[in-house]
Amino acid sequence: MPLSLDVWAPLPERVDVVVDGLEVPLERGEEGWWRLPAERQDLLREGAGYGYRLDSGEALIPAPRSRWQPDGVHGLSRLYDPASYAWQDSDWTGRQLAGAIIYELHIGTFTPEGTLTAAIDKLDHLVELGIDLVELMPVNAFNGEHGWGYDGVGWYAVHHAYGGPRAYQEFVDACHARGLGVIQDVVYNHLGPSGNYLPLFGPFLDDSVQSPWGSAINLAGEDSDEVRRFIIDNALMWLQDYHVDGLRLDAVHALVDTRAIHILEEMAVEVNALSTFLNRPLCLIAESDLNDPRLITPREAGGYGLDAQWSDDFHHALLANLTGDDSGYYADFAELEALAKVIETGFFHDGTKSSFRGRRHGRRLDTPTIPTWRLVVCSDNHDQIGNRADGGRLATRQTPRQLQIAALITLLSAYTPMIFMGEEWAASTPFMFFSSHPEPDLAEAVSTGRLEEFSKMDWDTSTIVDPQDPAAFERSKLNWGELDGEVHAEILATYRDAIALRRTYPDLTDPRFEWVAARFDPDSHWFVVERGETMTVAVNFDMDPVEIEMEDGVQILLRVGDVQLVEGRLQLGRQAAAVLHLEAEAMPGRS
Repeated sequence: MPLSLDVWAPLPERVDVVVDGLEVPLERGEEGWWRLPAERQDLLREGAGYGYRLDSGEALIPAPRSRWQPDGVHGLSRLYDPASYAWQDSDWTGRQLAGAIIYELHIGTFTPEGTLTAAIDKLDHLVELGIDLVELMPVNAFNGEHGWGYDGVGWYAVHHAYGGPRAYQEFVDACHARGLGVIQDVVYNHLGPSGNYLPLFGPFLDDSVQSPWGSAINLAGEDSDEVRRFIIDNALMWLQDYHVDGLRLDAVHALVDTRAIHILEEMAVEVNALSTFLNRPLCLIAESDLNDPRLITPREAGGYGLDAQWSDDFHHALLANLTGDDSGYYADFAELEALAKVIETGFFHDGTKSSFRGRRHGRRLDTPTIPTWRLVVCSDNHDQIGNRADGGRLATRQTPRQLQIAALITLLSAYTPMIFMGEEWAASTPFMFFSSHPEPDLAEAVSTGRLEEFSKMDWDTSTIVDPQDPAAFERSKLNWGELDGEVHAEILATYRDAIALRRTYPDLTDPRFEWVAARFDPDSHWFVVERGETMTVAVNFDMDPVEIEMEDGVQILLRVGDVQLVEGRLQLGRQAAAVLHLEAEAMPGRS
């Protein structure tokens, strides 16, 4: 996308652009677009500061498609040409999602500096760990200096506190130089509460459709063609101009679209076309709580054609059995039978009654045609941690053995595993919900709302940290010095060893559901996952030792806790686990 000052603004009767103090009227074009006069193309200078004056108003409004907001979302925009960056990744051929491991991180808390440039120095750690794809929580421009990024309003700009667009390109380039792909988390289902100037330009919101954040994005109403184009162009921008390898689409269940071709299907078509042109794989991953297989069903089979979606059911089943928590939505997942169903079929709620929702939920996956890797799974993520009142990680609530068990089940599952930053060494630092709204009224509303939310849940309010308190942000930064600790190093070794096994044994990345089987004992709480013909993951969730009969010829590849193999019986001590491999000589018909 070349430098441009053109803007879609069907609502105002007059639009002027002010570039470095020089004011120029724009010319009204077709379909609500205002164009820079041909004789004023000299204004298109990289680095020039600019804003729009609508209907001769006093205020200068930042650009809807601004690439650079150096002074925040309320400041002037600045022209930035992504083509001015000299990319060094010409040999990069991409990373496919199938068989990959994702690492989710938040730029602001990943390093002490909290910038894209500083994050580059930690990429070698991810390479040594065995990561394939780095997933960044939203980096679009949002109100204030620090926050999660999901209340963004400048969808085309890279947040100024992270370093802006050039730093983002340098980060992606550095990832590619190390063989790491990049997935960018994007939010198209709502806009933040401050700095959203889009409604001044056009009908970006549909007041007749309400969402949890107010008026919904206008995906199906009058003039929605340009709103949809605004979204799809943004998706293509990350993939093409910033060389990103995939997008994680936030809360797609909140996209209210009644048109015959859903915005997700339309996006998938265009991303596939771009992938063909660029000759490298590009992926779209949906976050959805619908358990709707149509998201990841190919278009030719009647689906939207996205590449993957997050699976909350996996997380809930694993955590409920690991921790014994059967409160709230965990109630349906509290038995090993639920974990076995999720391991074997993808969804637990596939048309079954959800006690939390009070109704039937989900739809069964067509497992013969949908590969396992289309589901992204985890034992922790930013939501599961940050949406706790204290921002406490799983590592602060469970024993090291339990954390290692969770790692083995997740990393050696048939699905696409995702690790949340610091999880691999059982980081003790929290990941709290934090914000930095400079407006006193908005700041107070956020703080009060957080307190009321958890008070209704009977949570100990003394553990609740005010999101606006700078300490919530500072305490959420990773402590990389922990890596030297004995327990942290032991956890990290388990993660590295498990990932190495995925790279070594094909059965651990086989994408066929029919090659996954689970068996368990509900009384003694042992659980076994069989992958293909050769691999077995066996865990003991209980505090008492157990024995499990194994096939003759298996060998132990990885141990967690007290593990012995005696005359075909696997002995697992309290909260122990093992990964086993059936040697070829022991398999029928093989030598």
